[in-house]
Amino acid sequence: MTNTIAVWVLLLISFLAANLPWLNERFLFVIEPKEKKTPWMRLLEWLLLYFIVGFIALGFEKKMTGQLHAQDWEFYATGFCLFIVFALPGFIYRHDFLHHLQRWKRRRLK
Repeated sequence: MTNTIAVWVLLLISFLAANLPWLNERFLFVIEPKEKKTPWMRLLEWLLLYFIVGFIALGFEKKMTGQLHAQDWEFYATGFCLFIVFALPGFIYRHDFLHHLQRWKRRRLK
């Protein structure tokens, strides 16, 4: 795998992982909550996936370059903000678009 392909694969994994908490109703993808999944559960899942993607990125870096480069806090702050931006489509789907779809279906059934 070339470096370019590794970067695109990592970006795709990051995008999918950032949106997963908003696209399913199971907590940690296996536990069915008794009630509707709360926003705190979704944020906890999202944060856990952020760290998992970070470890995948470290693995890619180690495999591609043979070493891990030291980074300052700015690098991690930028990565965190990028993960927030990647999560935007799933967040909008869950909290805005899904509501409009359900309302449209109810109107159509009347």
